[in-house]
Amino acid sequence: MKNKIHQILQEHKSYLAEKFGVKEIAIFGSYARGEESSESDVDILVDFKEGYKTFDNYMDLKFYLEELLGKRVDLVIKSAVKPRLKTSIFEEAVYV
Repeated sequence: MKNKIHQILQEHKSYLAEKFGVKEIAIFGSYARGEESSESDVDILVDFKEGYKTFDNYMDLKFYLEELLGKRVDLVIKSAVKPRLKTSIFEEAVYV
């Protein structure tokens, strides 16, 4: 499933950049490790271009990704990752 999600994000990467100001996007968590179940949400790490990191834009992107992927999305802003989680998240992140 990781490959399918990665492919979908890759196909929509330019739209995500244009519409939502996405600078970087990556999959992490159970989907990145290949350990997902039917109940798993998709953990996505995102970095926004300057001026796009607003609550409304974040929520719009989250809802768009959930509709696009047909799964619940846990959207995490790269700059907001807690220091104690950075290493594990950044090491397993699969960038699109």
